[in-house]
Amino acid sequence: ISWRDDQAASSSVRKKQSLSLHPRSFHHLSLLHTTMKLSLALATLAVGGASAFSVNQNGGLRTSTQLNVFRQPIMAGNWKMNPTTESDALNLAIGFCALVDTLEDTCGLDESETCTEVVLFPPFPFISKVKDIVQEKGITVGAQQVYYEDKGAFTGSVAASMVKSVGCEYVLCGHSERRTLFSDSDVNINAKVKKVLEFGMKPILCIGETQEEYDLGITEEVCAMQVSKDLAGVSKKDLENVVLAYEPVWAIGTGLVCDAEDANKVHKFIRTVLAKMYDEEAAQSIRIQYGGSVTPESVDGLMAMSDIDGCLVGGASLFSDKFARICNFKAAEE
Repeated sequence: ISWRDDQAASSSVRKKQSLSLHPRSFHHLSLLHTTMKLSLALATLAVGGASAFSVNQNGGLRTSTQLNVFRQPIMAGNWKMNPTTESDALNLAIGFCALVDTLEDTCGLDESETCTEVVLFPPFPFISKVKDIVQEKGITVGAQQVYYEDKGAFTGSVAASMVKSVGCEYVLCGHSERRTLFSDSDVNINAKVKKVLEFGMKPILCIGETQEEYDLGITEEVCAMQVSKDLAGVSKKDLENVVLAYEPVWAIGTGLVCDAEDANKVHKFIRTVLAKMYDEEAAQSIRIQYGGSVTPESVDGLMAMSDIDGCLVGGASLFSDKFARICNFKAAEE
């Protein structure tokens, strides 16, 4: 439906309605307003050429010719604010490393494009000692977040230079918990992405819709908005060092499951957005992880999908055996 048709339809409805509204109607109007704003934003993104969001007769996205690009799998364990003591953190790292010896296809940063890259995100106080344990196994460490300023009177914040100096290769940017619990805006997330790149590290940019947005059917609009805002000013060359992570917020720690095929459709859509922002080569080259209650039982199905290149794992990464199994997923047979 075009914007003009939608506007005309809305006008017609308003004429038939009474000027008196039930209080609960205001909530529905607010949700409708949000949806309309997102639709307008998508229309703006499409100006200047063929839209990256064109829809075929079956309602699916029309994709460009796929390039023959190999994307190295990447598994990341986000420990969040766990475990509660340094000794527990070190024991977790030691336990995982003991299991890594049994994994044939696991490697660290840039070691080989034919195996799975593994990254751990411990809490700040544990990063250095965890790194000392896991680096011998080729496992990389990262920071769960940074501030976009280099230094100054920002009590409680951590600079990119600080985590770089203790050996971090990756930084999470825009994780759903930072967005919702700490009000991390897209403007701030964009500044953090660029700061991480400036210091020679790799951001894992997290995007995804909330339960309310999912129920409204605006998953694609939300993801398109976040990608376009959070990568604003990031060059195609810098994009080579960016990893995306699609994490439907409603599936994180809730027990709700996003079907592998549904997740893959969103990943494909994200690539159409990137193709519009950059080009098809950039869109097909970037690695996109899935994050949302990933388990040993669900990982094989996820990794069998064409556009899912790895997983951002939360709760399961706190159990050595579970995370080891996830990292040693069973690849689909050619």
